[in-house]
Amino acid sequence: MSAELAPGFRLFVLFIAAVLAGAVVMAIVGAIAPPHVARRARVINRYILLAVLSLIVLFPIYITVVNSLLPADKITQRPPTLVPTHPLWGGYSQAWTEGHVSSYLFNSAVVTLLIVAGQLITSIFAGYAFAFLEFPLKRTIFVVFLTTMMVPFEVVFFTNLQTVVKMGDVPLIGRFIGLDTYGALAIPFLATGFGAFLVRQAFMSLPRDLRDAAELDGYGHFKFMWRVAVPLARPTIAALTLFAFFDAWNQYLWPLVASDHYRTVQVGLRELSRVSLDQINVTFAGTVLAALPLFILLLVFQKQLVRGLTAGAVKG
Repeated sequence: MSAELAPGFRLFVLFIAAVLAGAVVMAIVGAIAPPHVARRARVINRYILLAVLSLIVLFPIYITVVNSLLPADKITQRPPTLVPTHPLWGGYSQAWTEGHVSSYLFNSAVVTLLIVAGQLITSIFAGYAFAFLEFPLKRTIFVVFLTTMMVPFEVVFFTNLQTVVKMGDVPLIGRFIGLDTYGALAIPFLATGFGAFLVRQAFMSLPRDLRDAAELDGYGHFKFMWRVAVPLARPTIAALTLFAFFDAWNQYLWPLVASDHYRTVQVGLRELSRVSLDQINVTFAGTVLAALPLFILLLVFQKQLVRGLTAGAVKG
């Protein structure tokens, strides 16, 4: 097998060496050339490095898509197949129906929407309070919020599990928030210190004159928050929405323990990975289906993500 892979490996090494040599040449040109040539050389150098990094990052994703379109016996062949000549789409239908990926996606969508909605509401209210309200121990409480970002979830895992189990004994609402429910999967993540910090920074960047003018117009805190502050902080809130979505969608440990009936997509992929080697392409197809919503969100909202991260960097 090593002899079969050697030519491809040598080609890869030569390609990387050629790209790095080109980057070095561009760097030298940028150092000794006239200013207008140096600027172009630096731009070209950036594009070269970004192209190499993009290939490194995207190559595993490309291989996953290719393997989902290959027969199972060709996936393990050496040298590997990089371009499917006769793609087979049946693996996707098998993953969707026989692999129950449709149910896993639905459960993940419900849990993710609950978590995203909860984090947005709690982060907006907490961020507004820390930005515009005055109350005792304000700085201390804010520091406590920030310290929660440094505590790994594994530290409070069993505490959350015990809490959810006890919630199941609460009359009326126990059936909705107890163990093995959608509520159990979402409750520990409805608030986040990172979200409160991010929204607070966005609100802090707003001119104080806006709040003074709103008070003259008779706007209370609640009305000012929803009609003025939140619309102006939309880029940051959009970024927080994406972060919350990605984090909730990719959860594995908590859904694995907190629910047996409502399996999310990450737990479902583990079930798919247990299939025999003659159906390994179904596992790759399920992986692609699970990642598809994330790629769509990134492609559609990438500008909002960048704007949201930089919106609070400069105070207006």
